[in-house]
Amino acid sequence: MLAEAIQYAATRLVTPGEFRPFVRSSVSLWSRAGRCAKDWAPHEENCKAFIREAISGMKARRTVVVLGSGLLRDVPAEDLAKAFDTVVLVDLVHLASVRTWLKAKGFRNIRLISRDLSGFGDALAGKAAEPLGFLRQVPYLDLVVSANVLSQIGVGAKRRLERESDTRKDEILRTLIRAHLDGLAALPCRTALLTDTAYRVTDRSGNLLEDADLLCGVPAPEAKRAWTWPVAPYGELDRNCQAVHDVIAL
Repeated sequence: MLAEAIQYAATRLVTPGEFRPFVRSSVSLWSRAGRCAKDWAPHEENCKAFIREAISGMKARRTVVVLGSGLLRDVPAEDLAKAFDTVVLVDLVHLASVRTWLKAKGFRNIRLISRDLSGFGDALAGKAAEPLGFLRQVPYLDLVVSANVLSQIGVGAKRRLERESDTRKDEILRTLIRAHLDGLAALPCRTALLTDTAYRVTDRSGNLLEDADLLCGVPAPEAKRAWTWPVAPYGELDRNCQAVHDVIAL
C-alpha cells in the first residue's frame, strides 16, 4: 500500500490535470502486474517478440509511435530506442516509475505524450471519431505500434456510458473500436497491432463463470499470432477462479 501511495503521488505531480483521474487505475495495473509477474511474463515476451519482428527488415527507422505504452512491460523500449531516431510513447498516464526508469537508462530519443486515444468525446457528441488523426502530423513516421490498448478503449468507454445511462452504448463502443482499427489501416507506414479480443472467467473445474467480447461485436482482424494471457490467475480475483484473455497480434 505504501508503494502504491508513493507511486500515485509521484505520478499525479507529473501528469497533466485532465489525465489525473486516470492515475489511480494506472497505479492499480502496476500493482497487479507486480503481483502477477510470473503469470504475465509469457504474454509480455510474446508482445515484445512480435514488435521486434515488425522492426526486422525495416530500412527506414526514423520515428516509431507506441500507442498505449503503459507500463512498458510489453514493449521492448530499449530495442526501439536503439533502432529508431525518435520513439514517441503515447498514453493517458506515464507512471513516475516508468519516467524514472527511462531517465536512468539515459534515452535521449524517447518522448512521452499524454493523450486520450479513444475518440470518446467525439463519438458521444455524434461527431466522426478519428482518434488517430494526430498521427498524420508526426514527421518521418515509419512504424506505429498499438500495444494492448484497443480493448481498454472499449472497457473504459463502457464504464463511462453505463454511468451516464446512454442508450447508444453498443453503437458508440463499436464506433470507437472501428475508429482505432480504421485509423491504423489508413496509415501509410508499417503498423503492429497487439490486442486482447475476449476474456473468460473459469473455476478450477473448468466451468465457465463469465465471458465477454472485448471488441464489442466488431470482428477481430485476421491474426499473425495468437495466445492466451492469464490476466487474473487463481488467487487474484478469487482463489477458486481465474480470468484468461485471448490475445492476437498482426
